[in-house]
Amino acid sequence: MYLMMTILLMSLILSNIMIFLALILSKKSFNDLEKSSPFECGFNPLSTPRIPFSLNFFLITIIFLIFDIEISLILPIIMIMNLSNMIIWTLISMLFMIILLLGLYYEWNQNMLNWTL
Repeated sequence: MYLMMTILLMSLILSNIMIFLALILSKKSFNDLEKSSPFECGFNPLSTPRIPFSLNFFLITIIFLIFDIEISLILPIIMIMNLSNMIIWTLISMLFMIILLLGLYYEWNQNMLNWTL
């Protein structure tokens, strides 16, 4: 027990010393912020370097991720059909499908499935 605690303490001390030395010996300086600013061919930028983010793309991406998770939850249900009681499997599968259909109806009702808003 004491050996484990000693090893843990020594590794913590050694890692903290290494982090402290890396911070001291690093050549980066936070004083020169001009070098980290963006530029266009040596001139100051005329517009913001960031592109505006499309909210429609974000919503479609979230809906796709939800659909992907739904598929990953449906596949094991199909695989265990032969291993479980058929009545319980049918009830659980139907409940899961009803929840998914209610979610789809909610998305449709909120006009989240339209590509253009």
